[in-house]
Amino acid sequence: MARHERQRTSPGTRASIASAAARLMAEDGITDYHLAKKKAARQLGLPEKSAFPDNAEVEAELRAYRSLYQGEEHEELLALLRHTALELLDLLAGFNPYLTGSVLDGTAGEHSHIDILLFADSAKEVEIFLLNRAIDVAHVESRNERVEAVLRMETDTADADLIILAPNMERVSLKHHDGRPRDRIRADALRALLKE
Repeated sequence: MARHERQRTSPGTRASIASAAARLMAEDGITDYHLAKKKAARQLGLPEKSAFPDNAEVEAELRAYRSLYQGEEHEELLALLRHTALELLDLLAGFNPYLTGSVLDGTAGEHSHIDILLFADSAKEVEIFLLNRAIDVAHVESRNERVEAVLRMETDTADADLIILAPNMERVSLKHHDGRPRDRIRADALRALLKE
């Protein structure tokens, strides 16, 4: 449906959808923002043509929800996920890895994946590197045409998605679906973050 066909909704309605979507993401493990907003609107009895809040609004509500209702438990989980991410960044150092996604931005929950960006000449190169270390991976479908491949591996903490891009993509600023720049950090910055 085209954006111009959506009904206008009041800021209060948008805030209600954002809040309900954040609750669904936190409690039910939904990781797709659009799906969470759609379900939230349905739960609130709003028409399907309602204008949804943007992902940044839902992300802000998700942070607030986790802080209010999951506080210390969420901080412990986030620290654990970030420590696992640091181990992965160190393991994959030869592929210029960066942590990105919900583990970095602090919105990760028990159903979240650890998202690691890798820059390699080919996905096969990464796959062989991992297989030589007896680390099994599965291919996951990518939703971005610039991504060479996504390899999913299990860790003791959470599944990790290794998002493989061509080396020349390292200097490109990747963006969220809503146009916001996607943050990413290297191992040294993550070490500093973990010391805070």
